[in-house]
Amino acid sequence: MDKLNSGDTAWMLTSAAIVLFMTPGLAFFYGGMVRAKNVLGMIMQNFFTIGMITLVWSVLGFSLAFGDGNGFWGGFHFFALQNLTSGDAAIPYVVFVAFQMMFAIITPALITGSIADRMKFSAFAVFITLWSLFVYSPIAHWVWATNGWLFKRGAMDFAGGTVVHANAGIAAIVLALVLGKRAGWPSGDFRPHNVPFVLLGTGILWVGWFGFNAGSALGANKLAGVALLNTQIATGVAILGWLVIERIRDGKATTLGAASGAVAGLVAITPACGFVSPMGSIAVGGIAGVVCALATSIKGKVGIDDSLDVGAVHLVGGVLGALLTGLFATVDTNSAGKDGVFYGGPWSVFGEQALAVGATLGYSAVVTAIIALAIKYTIGLKLSEEDQFTGMDEALHGETAYRYTSIGGAGSLSSSVSSVKVPEEAQA
Repeated sequence: MDKLNSGDTAWMLTSAAIVLFMTPGLAFFYGGMVRAKNVLGMIMQNFFTIGMITLVWSVLGFSLAFGDGNGFWGGFHFFALQNLTSGDAAIPYVVFVAFQMMFAIITPALITGSIADRMKFSAFAVFITLWSLFVYSPIAHWVWATNGWLFKRGAMDFAGGTVVHANAGIAAIVLALVLGKRAGWPSGDFRPHNVPFVLLGTGILWVGWFGFNAGSALGANKLAGVALLNTQIATGVAILGWLVIERIRDGKATTLGAASGAVAGLVAITPACGFVSPMGSIAVGGIAGVVCALATSIKGKVGIDDSLDVGAVHLVGGVLGALLTGLFATVDTNSAGKDGVFYGGPWSVFGEQALAVGATLGYSAVVTAIIALAIKYTIGLKLSEEDQFTGMDEALHGETAYRYTSIGGAGSLSSSVSSVKVPEEAQA
């Protein structure tokens, strides 16, 4: 412990705490976008994820992700969080375990947006447990463990573009396909019931993301400062890009669009924040804001009921961020990284990024489908239409968020501008 750096340790403890706070922020972000009768169900899924993944990570998940097994999985060296003192350095290894735990928590929580309004709670509990062990932990090992096969090949993912966002995004799409559409989708009224909740959640996520990205420097140093600055720049620019697309496409720039643009920028800069320059972060944020806004129209055309556009924001944003890192990375920002194509680097740098993206998407999609189908044909995945009509809050938890109101609405990022329905339709 004589190597301990108290400043680095304090920063990592703070980062871990605010990354955990992102999951309640996500609960409000998603909770505001569903109908009033489902808001507690959405929040419950996120809070349950905190509890379940804390246990899973402590017993086995961390060992599978960061153990010294081989290039594809970590093994059982750290089972039940044994043998942690061997990794003590500038920060105690237990602090690193806690920091990574918060990433393991929010990643499956991101998936909840695609299945809003219609998944059994028991099925959800089984799904996130298995998914965390068999999808998240292996991919985290590939990309972030020093003996992971993608890490050894030189894949650059500073804080989770592939491990967190592309991974959760493709899983969200696959689970939505296996689960099936919501009753009444797409012709019903699926507007957000509480946009202020969405903005509140966005604000919490934004602050927490500084711990997510800058904390991934694993110290209170210049690289953490660069990551924080890049995170802020890209997020601000992405808001502008999303709003421009909304204004052109829908005729109005909306507060929901501003919140969505912010999250798109946060997602895209995540893998790049410790590798690109501030000017590079402008490009990443601007491209993400525009492309993710355009991507929200895809689900309606292909008939995928990704309820809250997890695919458009996290899948598209995560893939964009990872690939753009291969173009805009510079060793002037991070000597441990590489020069991207636009800074004189070879196309092989971009190729390694594409390989990491492809491996993540392929593995996550296949294993997610296996888990989802196994649950579907055993205990069942989907709520009955009657329970969907009643709402998750009462049908699953025996609660209501608003006792004295009849607030309608619910929706996704792509339906922020829509005609007003009559009260009977709004409550359907």
